[in-house]
Parts: sequence; C-alpha cells; structure tokens
Amino acid sequence: MKRALSALLLIASLTGCATSWVVDSNVKSFSALGTVPPGATYRFDRLPSQQADGARQESLEAMAGAALDQVGLRRDDARPQYNAQIGARVTAGLSPWADPWLYDGPWGYGYGGYGYYGRRWYGGGWYGGPMFAQPANPWYDREVSIVLREVGTNKVVYETRARNDGPYTSSAAILPVMFQAALQGFPNPPPGERRVNIELPTAQARK
Repeated sequence: MKRALSALLLIASLTGCATSWVVDSNVKSFSALGTVPPGATYRFDRLPSQQADGARQESLEAMAGAALDQVGLRRDDARPQYNAQIGARVTAGLSPWADPWLYDGPWGYGYGGYGYYGRRWYGGGWYGGPMFAQPANPWYDREVSIVLREVGTNKVVYETRARNDGPYTSSAAILPVMFQAALQGFPNPPPGERRVNIELPTAQARK
C-alpha cells in the first residue's frame, strides 16, 4: 500500500496536479529520558569511518542539527550534556512498478548486473554513474538514525531510526525531513513502530 501510494503521488506530480509530496517515514524510537532540561546541549560524535569523509558528515550533521534544534537541543561542542551519533543510508534500486520484461527479460538491464552503478553520497549531493547506466525507473530506500549518549557515563539515553522508500531522487531534500520524523515525540516517543508523515514540496523532492 505504501509503495502504491508513492507511485500514485509521483504520477500526479508528473501530470502537474500535485504541488507537495508526503514523506512517509516508519519510525521506531527508544528512550531512557523522562524530561530534558531547557537548553540541553549536545555535540556530534563521529565514528572513524565518518571522520574519513568530513564533507559528507558535515552535510548530514547540518540536516540532523536542524532537527535537534527543533526539539530544544542546542549544539555546544565545549560543554555538551549529550553526544549525538548520527547515520544515514541511501540504496538505489529498481522501482517495484517497472516493467519486469524490460529490466529482467532477455534484453533488459538485468538489475544488479553490469549495467547498474547505484548511487552514492559525494560532497553536497547524491550522484550516480553515467546517465546510460541508471535505471529508467529507480527506487530509493533510505534510513537515518540518531543515538544520544550521556557525556561522562556514555549511557545511551535515546535511540531512533526512520525509514522511507520512494521514487524521488533528492536525498538532500528528503533526509532532513526524515531526521525530523525520527525525533517526533522526543523525549517521550510513543512505543512501537509508527508512521510519521511530513509534507515536502514536490519541486524540492525532484531537484
């Protein structure tokens, strides 16, 4: 149902009928926090692999930082109360609505074979291989995560993840919305997995 809805919204946007798109994220959060003092502070804690790609991590931290600001946390690298570890993953694949004969038949691309390069983060945007190597009907699986630890004890006090899949290419526009969704309900989120919908202008999603 989720993929069917995303596909219908995409068709509407291509025909000029839609001006916005709902980023529907599946969110699951765990909290050991009761209350958070006003103006609580944090700093970003980078894994060694994240330190190796500073430009990518700075972009992700800007996205996550805006969402953390919205829930009342303030970045202070000198006097933090929490360490924030963030992550993001984007996997490009073939749309579930693509013609299987075209892509998997005897003359198709053969998804997963030599003709498909996928997409990866580079600098300030998402880039893939040559135009001829990209599937005509791509589909993107995305996930973001935030883990907060107390400074001093290193105890995990908040953990959250948000997942989304759909046809839009602009991870630079969608990932910030997913970080917002991941922090919905902070610091006392509802139990279990839940759907969080945030509206995004279609023009942003297609950039």
